[in-house]
Amino acid sequence: MRVAVAGGTGLVGRYVVQELTAAGHEPVVLARSRGVDLVTGAGLDAALAGAEAVVDVSNLETTRAKTAIAFFDSAGRHLLDAGARAGVRHHVVLSIVGLERVGLGYYQGKLRQEELVTKGGTGDNRAGAVPWTVLRATQFHEFPLQVLGQVPGPFAVVPRMRTQPVAAREVARHLVELVLGPPLGRAPELAGPRVEDLVDMTRRVLRTRGRRRLLLPVKMPGSAGTAMVEGGNLPTGSAGPRGRQTFDEWLAEYAGQGEKEVRGE
Repeated sequence: MRVAVAGGTGLVGRYVVQELTAAGHEPVVLARSRGVDLVTGAGLDAALAGAEAVVDVSNLETTRAKTAIAFFDSAGRHLLDAGARAGVRHHVVLSIVGLERVGLGYYQGKLRQEELVTKGGTGDNRAGAVPWTVLRATQFHEFPLQVLGQVPGPFAVVPRMRTQPVAAREVARHLVELVLGPPLGRAPELAGPRVEDLVDMTRRVLRTRGRRRLLLPVKMPGSAGTAMVEGGNLPTGSAGPRGRQTFDEWLAEYAGQGEKEVRGE
């Protein structure tokens, strides 16, 4: 099967490409480095020619709601409309557990992305033109690295947050299982094997690398910060699939890798 992977050069996207290839399928990477611009739609029609399915793991680094909404609105519309023209039969999107409960600026962009998928890329109330599956997952084990990278220097500002992190590779494997199956609509939430504290996770990452930085735990302002502390990013119920690799097991693996390799750079 020919499967287009939006964001296929990123952390999860690289694993999705690897999993598809190992299973004997043909992944097509949709990224600017491959001549495809999701925001403008340039190169999409040619890239999607012959594709039967799409996995959307596209991303951008921002905390601003306006920026996130603009990106996911433009990218989502172009990708869905091009998929409909190409006859794509299954559109799978990776999203985040707790979007409505936490309500961060970036999360508002992801909500817009979900809305477009479920309404066919038009924003109206009709059913999605391309059959779809939305998978919400918790933060990845790599999340502390992303937090540390936001504020370089001797200090590390870390939000107080409870999370149930999952291995990015396991998320990719689950996405591939979904895209090769029938559209499910909203799939059960995916999370890791145990609940962790983000500040403690970040401290353990620094210790593993032998880095000395002063951790400054902060509660994010407003209702979003309260939700993060109280578990708004945790899965609801226990019915969804759970990853196997614990954060400690990931740390042991991470210790032998370069940071850019781990982050997918």
